[in-house]
Amino acid sequence: MTNHTAAVTGAPAAQQPEWPDPDALRAVADDLSGRPALVRAEDCDRLREQLAAVARGEALLLQGGDCAETLAEAGPATTSGKYRTLALMAAVISEAADLPVVRLGRIAGQFAKPRSSGTETRDGVELPSYRGDMVNGPAFTAADRTPDPDRLRQVYRASADTLAQLGELSVQGGEFWTSHEALVLEYERALTRETPAGRYALSGHLLWIGERTRQLDGAHVEFASQVRNPVAVKLGPTSTTDDALRLIDRLDPDREPGRLTFISRMGARAVRDTLPDLVAKVAASGAEVVWICDPMHGNTVSSPSGHKTRRLDDVLDEIRGFLEVHRSLGTHPGGVHLELTGDHVTECVGGTYEIRPEDLPTRYETTCDPRLNLGQALDVAFELAAMYAVSPLAARGTSWATA
Repeated sequence: MTNHTAAVTGAPAAQQPEWPDPDALRAVADDLSGRPALVRAEDCDRLREQLAAVARGEALLLQGGDCAETLAEAGPATTSGKYRTLALMAAVISEAADLPVVRLGRIAGQFAKPRSSGTETRDGVELPSYRGDMVNGPAFTAADRTPDPDRLRQVYRASADTLAQLGELSVQGGEFWTSHEALVLEYERALTRETPAGRYALSGHLLWIGERTRQLDGAHVEFASQVRNPVAVKLGPTSTTDDALRLIDRLDPDREPGRLTFISRMGARAVRDTLPDLVAKVAASGAEVVWICDPMHGNTVSSPSGHKTRRLDDVLDEIRGFLEVHRSLGTHPGGVHLELTGDHVTECVGGTYEIRPEDLPTRYETTCDPRLNLGQALDVAFELAAMYAVSPLAARGTSWATA
């Protein structure tokens, strides 16, 4: 196993692939280091300014997209479907809340996933776990599951094509930003660039650190602390106030609004009990962070058919709990972070056009976690509109459009 980032920084790097050929990995990283950046540093700065408006309570954030993008599905139809879905949702929410909505896709880089185990066993055969198309393939074969550094190049090309299409869509539809989990550090470091304004990770506009990689002494937090992008961290039900405050010190030492977003992912059962102390202590510290709710990852269950799924009722209940906590504390519930698609998949249950447990096998297409389909995503948008419409929020005259 090679771990280039850990060797460079000295910090332990969790959730990294066991690349079989260190020389091939270095060659790919060197190649990517010489290619054009995928996004511009000045656009990362513009997103940070818009997130500062969210932190001040002058805007909302809608972040969504695939659990894990795939190279096979990346293309114009998939991109336009996600863009259209988020645009429709943002328009509904913005109208009700009388606030602009920042649209942030989980797109053009969300090709890697952390796993609870490094290996998977079937019928007595043990192989590496599928870690997303950036690393290996989903088929349960030795060839597919062997980490292949050339996949980093393929992801780069697919992301560049997606960004080009998003640029065309945004000409008429308004600003749209990209984000993904900064998981595979060889890829992220290869696309980091020094600019006159500082160092930027130019694989996406915003990068986040997951629940499994937010160790304060780890390489992911160290990497994020060294770049100027807006960054986010997921906080699960085991997060402590000390965790949150120390992450602020590491990632936002200058207390710059828009620099740091906390994505709470507590689960519907825990959000009302666990989140209040975190939010209260962060607010008392004076840090102006963005708070958004990920109501997906804490609400995953197994269906009778064995499919991983999520109940839309649980998703909505966690969002309600998130808003209740912030309203009780007088802080700003900044928005949501959703796994969704513009397609009519059958991966989550519930919704106006109800997906029942027995419907799940019909179009269960995700390679990792279940996503809301287009109808369910719009159900969430209308529920959010109702929630924010009764909020004591008021528009502050921001000058940028949302849809």
